Amino acid sequence: MSERENSLLNKLSKIAEKNNYINQDLYTRYNVKRGLRNADGSGVLVGLTEIGNVHGYIVDENEIVPVDGELRYRGIDIFEIVEGFQKDNRFGFEETCYLLLFGELPSKKNLEDFNEFLDANRDLPEGFKENMILKAPSSDIMNKLARSVLASYSYDSNPEDVSIKNNLRQCLELIARFPTMIAYAYQAKAHYYEGKSLFLHNPEVGLSTAENFLRLIRANRSYTKLEAEILDLCLVLHAEHGGGNNSAFTIHVVSSSDTDAYSAISSAVGSLKGKKHGGANNQVIEMMSNIKKGVKDWNDEDEIVNYIEKIINKEAYDKSGLIYGMGHAVYTKSDPRALLLKEKARSLARAKGREDELALHEKIEKLVPAIFEKVKKSKKVICANIDFYSGFVYSMLDIPREVNTPLFAMSRIAGWSAHRLEELISGGRIIRPAYKSVSDKREYKPLRDR
Repeated sequence: MSERENSLLNKLSKIAEKNNYINQDLYTRYNVKRGLRNADGSGVLVGLTEIGNVHGYIVDENEIVPVDGELRYRGIDIFEIVEGFQKDNRFGFEETCYLLLFGELPSKKNLEDFNEFLDANRDLPEGFKENMILKAPSSDIMNKLARSVLASYSYDSNPEDVSIKNNLRQCLELIARFPTMIAYAYQAKAHYYEGKSLFLHNPEVGLSTAENFLRLIRANRSYTKLEAEILDLCLVLHAEHGGGNNSAFTIHVVSSSDTDAYSAISSAVGSLKGKKHGGANNQVIEMMSNIKKGVKDWNDEDEIVNYIEKIINKEAYDKSGLIYGMGHAVYTKSDPRALLLKEKARSLARAKGREDELALHEKIEKLVPAIFEKVKKSKKVICANIDFYSGFVYSMLDIPREVNTPLFAMSRIAGWSAHRLEELISGGRIIRPAYKSVSDKREYKPLRDR
C-alpha cells in the first residue's frame, strides 16, 4: 500500500467510525435485545430444535438459579453417550454424527454402512488438492477451510438441489472430507509459509475420523490408541451445542434463504473463526503460558491467587480483565464437556509427563470463582468451560495451535449439517429480525453545496 493510499484509508476510517456510532442509551430506550440476549443474560427464544439441548440454570420467580450443566444430543445425556462407546472400547464420533443427523442411535449394521459411506468420501475430488489447496495456500487454515467448502460447489455435479436427499449427500461428503481439507491446508501452510517439508498422506479406509486426522497431520503417520481416543472424545464433545450458538444460528439464518449447502456451511466456518466463538481455546493457551511464566511456584496457591487478581484487575497478561476458559453463556455450576475431557486428560497427562501442568489448570479452575467474587464483588456462579482444557489436550497431542479452531469445525460440521437439514425440513420462513432505524431525516445536498 502506498503512503497516499494509507493516508486516504486513515481519513476514510475516521469518517466511517464517526458516522456509524449509535448512542448506546438508545439500545436501552428501545429495549433492543443486544446479542439476542435478555437483560438477565438468557437467550431470546427465536426457534425450536430437537438436535441438541444445553441446560445450565433454571428460572425461579424471575431469578436465575444455577444448576449442574447438562448437554443432550437428541435427548440423550452426553455422559451416557460417552460411557456407551467407551465401555465398548469403540470410537464414538461417527455414532454421534449418525445420532445428530438422523435422530436415533444406529444399529450395528447402520453404523457399519454409515462408516462405509464416510470411508468412500474421505479423499478429496480429483484435482482439488492441487488446484484448490496447494496452488492457493492460506496463512489461516479456517480461511482455507471456508474457501475449500465453497470450492466444493465447483466439483459437485448437482450443487443447487436443496432436496433433503441431495443435501444429506453433500453434508456427509463434507463430514468425511473436513479432516482431509484441514490436514492438507495445514501442510500447505507449513510448507509455503514456514518452509517446512510437505507431507501429504492419503486417508486410510477402516480408520475412525480421529485416527485418520492424526495420521494425516503427522509426518510419520503414527499415533497411540490413547491419543486417538482422547481426540475422538474431543470431537464428540464439540459436535453440537444447541441451535443458539453463533455458528449454528448462522446455519439456520443462511439456510432459511434457500441457498446451497456449501454457501451455508462456509458461513458457519466464518462464524466459528471468530475469537469470541471458536478461537477461545487458543486464548486459554496463551493465558496459561503467561501464568506459567508469571507464577514461579505452581504449588503455591497464594502466588496463583495474587497473579489471577492482577489479570482480573487488568494489571497482567493482555489487560482485558478476562480469565479465558472460565464462565459460559449458559452453564453455571459446571460444563459437562469440561468434566468429561478433564477426566480423560489425566491419562494423557500421565503418558506425556505433564501432570504438573494439568494440576495447575485444576488449581486455577478451583480458585478463580472465589477470586472473581472477591475482586468483582459479583455473586455470579462461574465454572470452567471446555475451552479451559481442550487447548491443553491439543498441545499434549502435539497438534499445532493454528489447527485448534479447525479441529472444532471438523467436529461441529456434524451439528451444522443436522441444523441445516432441520431448517430445510421444518423452518419454512426466511429469518428476518427487525432493526429499528434511529437516524434523523435529512435532505439530499448537491455536490456543489457540500
